[in-house]
Amino acid sequence: MKTLIIQLDDEVAAQIERVAPGRSRRRSEFIRDAIRKALWEIEERATCEAYQNHPDSAEAYLNPAVWETTQKTRRRRSGK
Repeated sequence: MKTLIIQLDDEVAAQIERVAPGRSRRRSEFIRDAIRKALWEIEERATCEAYQNHPDSAEAYLNPAVWETTQKTRRRRSGK
């Protein structure tokens, strides 16, 4: 695990102290969970933007033939 040093303003530090006091050793897990949640939300926003920029058509949603490849690749025989 990597250790990071961060600076927090006094108000945020006080709020964290109330919900996850350092003496209970729950603060690090609380902060890790908050970071995971923030990163997940960023990924969700990026996915949402991608779908807004390139929406799936109703046909693609209901018809697997639209997204399945139709070309079958031929395997080459070995020279044995």
